[in-house]
Amino acid sequence: MPKITFLGAGSTEFAKNLLGDTMLTEALHDSEIALYDIDLKRLVESETVLSAINNNCNNGKARITAYTDRKKALTKADFVINAIQVGGYEPCTVTDFEIPKKYGLRQTIADTIGIGGIFRALRTMPVMFDFARDMEDVCPDAWFLNYTNPMSSLTGAMQLHTGVKTVGLCHSVQVCAETLLKSVDMSCEDIHYEIAGINHMAWLLKISRNGEDLYPEIKRRSKLIKEKHHDMIRHELMHTFGYYVTESSEHSAEYTPYWIKDRYPELIERFNIPLDEYLRRCVEHIERWDILKEELVNNPKLTHERTIEYASRIMEAMVTDKPYKIGGNVLNTGLIENLPREACVEVPCFVDKTGIKPCYVGYLPEQLAALNRTNINPQLLTIEAAVTLKKENIYYAALLDPLTSAVLSIDDIKAMCDEMIEAHGDWLPKYT
Repeated sequence: MPKITFLGAGSTEFAKNLLGDTMLTEALHDSEIALYDIDLKRLVESETVLSAINNNCNNGKARITAYTDRKKALTKADFVINAIQVGGYEPCTVTDFEIPKKYGLRQTIADTIGIGGIFRALRTMPVMFDFARDMEDVCPDAWFLNYTNPMSSLTGAMQLHTGVKTVGLCHSVQVCAETLLKSVDMSCEDIHYEIAGINHMAWLLKISRNGEDLYPEIKRRSKLIKEKHHDMIRHELMHTFGYYVTESSEHSAEYTPYWIKDRYPELIERFNIPLDEYLRRCVEHIERWDILKEELVNNPKLTHERTIEYASRIMEAMVTDKPYKIGGNVLNTGLIENLPREACVEVPCFVDKTGIKPCYVGYLPEQLAALNRTNINPQLLTIEAAVTLKKENIYYAALLDPLTSAVLSIDDIKAMCDEMIEAHGDWLPKYT
C-alpha cells in the first residue's frame, strides 16, 4: 500500500484529478493519501471531495487523512505531489503584473520566465527547499512529482541543490500534437511524434502517420487560415523556425521578444495576444468557485473519470513494474547535447520500478536550441539568486530575459527589480 502525500491539497480541482486518478488505478486504489495545505478551509474541502470519490468510485479502499503538520504528512511517503502556489492571486500575482506594467512591461501569463516568472520562482524556491529538507529526513526514498510553475526553475533547483528524486510534470506535451492537428482540421488517429526541449518551450520535432511526415501538409493548411484564432503565435513560430512549440500562444508571446512591443502595437491585435490573461483567469476562477464548490464539495454523489495527467501512471508503473512513457522535466546531463548540462530539460522518459529513465535526444536543430537557451539563461540565474541570496543575480536573470530586455533599459530593469523585491516583502528572503 503506497503512501501518497499531496502538498498544496487546497487546490481542490487539481487534487480531485490527480488523486481521483490514483483511486481509479487498481495498483493504487488502497493507497494511504495524506493531504497538506496551509489553507485549512480549502484543505477540509478537498478532503470532503476526495472522500466522496473514494466512497463512490473506490469502495472506500483508500485511506485519506488531512494534516496540518507537514512533516507528519510526509513521513514514510512513497510519492509526494507538489501543487503549491506561494503568495496566491493577492498580493503576489497582482504584484507580478502591476509593477512591471508601470515600467511599460506588459505580460500575458507571467508564471514561467519574464519578471513575473522570476519572482514567482524566488518566492517558491525557499518553500520547496523546506519540503526537501523534510523529505530527506522522513521520506528520503520518495519521488517528488512537481506540478508547480515555473516548472524548469523550480524542478531544476530541486535537482541541482537537494538530494530529493524529482521530476517535473506538465500536460503540454500530451496535448501538443493533437492541438496542432485539430487547428488545421487533420485527423489525430495513428500519429507518431517526438518532442524535446524545455518545459513550455519543447518542440514537436517529428510528427508522422504510417511513416509519412505530416509537417508539409500541416504548414500548407496553416498558411490557408485567414481568420484570427487563439494559436496564431505558435503557427507563426512554426513557419519562422520550422517547428511547433508545446505551450500556448499566450505563453509563447512572452517567451520570445517579437510580439509585445510598444513600437509595433499593431502586433497585439494582429496576433490576438491576450495581455493580462492570467489575472483574468484568476478572477474568473475565484468568481466561479461558488458554483464549483456546489458541484464538488457539496456533492456526496461525486464521481471521477481518469484524466490524462501523468502522476497516477508514474506511480502505477513504479508499483507494478510495467513501463510507461512520459514527457518529463529532468536534469539535462547531456540528454540534449546543445543545451547546458545543468539545465532542466523536457524529454521522453521511461518509468518502471527502478524509477524514471530519461531518453537521450542528441542535438536539437540549432535555431531551436538557441531559443531554448534564451529561456534557460534567466532560469539558471534565478536558481542562483535563490541559492546565494544575492540581488545581483536577480538583476542578471531579468536583464537576460528575452521580453524584459527587449522592452526596458538596464536602469529600468534594475529599478523594477528593486521595487518588486520591496513589494514582495516577507514573501521573499532577504537579498543583499
